[in-house]
Amino acid sequence: MGDVTVTKSPDGVWCLCRLVRERLKAEVEEMKSQFSGFRPGLVVLQVGDRDDSNLYISSKLKAAAEIGIDAKHLRLPNTTTQDEVLQSILSVNQNLSVHGLIVQLPLDSVSSIDTELITNAVCPEKDVDGLSCMNAGKLSRGDLSDCFIPCTPNGCMELIRQTGVSVAGKHAVVIGRSKIVGAPMHDLLLWNHATVTTCHSKTLDLPEQVGRADVLVVGAGRAEMVRGEWLKEGAVVIDCGINHIPDETKLSGKRVVGDVHYASANQRAGFITPVPGGVGPMTVAMLMESALRVTLCSLTGGRRHGNSSGVVNRK
Repeated sequence: MGDVTVTKSPDGVWCLCRLVRERLKAEVEEMKSQFSGFRPGLVVLQVGDRDDSNLYISSKLKAAAEIGIDAKHLRLPNTTTQDEVLQSILSVNQNLSVHGLIVQLPLDSVSSIDTELITNAVCPEKDVDGLSCMNAGKLSRGDLSDCFIPCTPNGCMELIRQTGVSVAGKHAVVIGRSKIVGAPMHDLLLWNHATVTTCHSKTLDLPEQVGRADVLVVGAGRAEMVRGEWLKEGAVVIDCGINHIPDETKLSGKRVVGDVHYASANQRAGFITPVPGGVGPMTVAMLMESALRVTLCSLTGGRRHGNSSGVVNRK
C-alpha cells in the first residue's frame, strides 16, 4: 500500500482504513486467480453473549466478508467449562481449512476459566491475534518478522507511520501495560528504534511523562484521563480507549469517549485519533491482514507469520 498521510480529521483515519481493506481485497482476488480454491479461513471463538463482544465480532465478520475471508463465528454458551473451550480450540487447531483463530476476550462463563491457558492453547501458527506466549516472546525479543503482532498495537503503528512521523529516535510514551495493548506496544516502538517510557497506575508524575512524548499511545481504560494541557505541542496521540460516560443528549443516556480528552488534546496534538472511529477500525484491518498473510504463506510454503505494518524492515 502506498503511503497516504492522514490528517487530524477523523475522515483521514477512515480513509486510511478503507484503503487497507481495499488493498487486502485486491490481494485476495489476485491469489484466487493464482491458486485454485484459495480461500482464507478464520474462526472467531466466543464464550458467552456479552453485548460489547458481539459488537466487536460483528465488525470483524463484516470486514472479513468484504475482503473475501471465510470467517465463522463459534459461540459457546456461558456455561462452557475450561475443558470444553480447550477441546474447541484443539478442534480448530487441527482443521486445515482454518488459517487463523481468534479467541474473543473476555471469556464470559459462569465457570472458572484461565484466560492465559486458553490463549496459549491456540496454535502459534494460527494465533493471528498474537496473544500466545510464543508470539509475545518473539515480539519482546525483536523477532518481528517471525511472529504475529497483536492487532491493536499493529494498527497503532500503521496509523503513526501514515502520519509521516518516524518513531526512530523519538521519545514515545505508552500509558497502560496490558498484554493486549500496552506491553506489545512498548515492544513495537522499542524495536522501531524509539526511546520508550511505559506508564501505569503506579506512575507518580504522569503529566510530566506525557509532556515529554513525541508519540503518545494511551490504553489505560480510564475515560478522558489525559488532558490536552499535558501534551507536548505537535505530539502524535493514539487513543486506544473505549469508555462510556453519561450523556443525557443521547438516546442511550451515554456516549463513547477515549482515554484522552479529545477537545483539549486536539488543540495541541499534531495528530490525534478520534474515539470512536480511530484505532478500532484499523485494529480490524490489521487482523484481516494477519489472516491473509498466514493463508498465503500456507499456500506458498513461506514463513507462516510474515511481516506486517509493525515490522521495522517493512518495504
